[in-house]
Amino acid sequence: MTSYGIDVTLEESYPDAVERTRAALAEQGFGVLTEIDVAATMKAKLDADVPPQVILGACNPPLAYRALGVEASIGVLLPCNVVVRALDDTHTLVEAIDPAVMVTATGNEQLAEVADEARARLENAIKALAA
Repeated sequence: MTSYGIDVTLEESYPDAVERTRAALAEQGFGVLTEIDVAATMKAKLDADVPPQVILGACNPPLAYRALGVEASIGVLLPCNVVVRALDDTHTLVEAIDPAVMVTATGNEQLAEVADEARARLENAIKALAA
């Protein structure tokens, strides 16, 4: 785990991990608002090859609404990014931003309750993947 993220390494293929990550996020009330295929983008824009990876912009609407009520500019830190990245053919890393970053970045302690709940939900999704 980084100081700004929550992660797990899975013993499964990248396509399976992406599918299970979407399902685990949905079980915790997150929808995927955006999806960036990093490998395809790097190939198209730079003709560079990078391992398969996707950035999923995960959003839990009730939590986002509460955060916006506390800090009107919090949208610059939304949605919560979740990265699924192939390490090799049988291992995939899943990383999610730690929502506590919202509190640190804004200095607004009133966001702590929302960030704590978002973190708990993301940790539950990551734990479900590891199970």
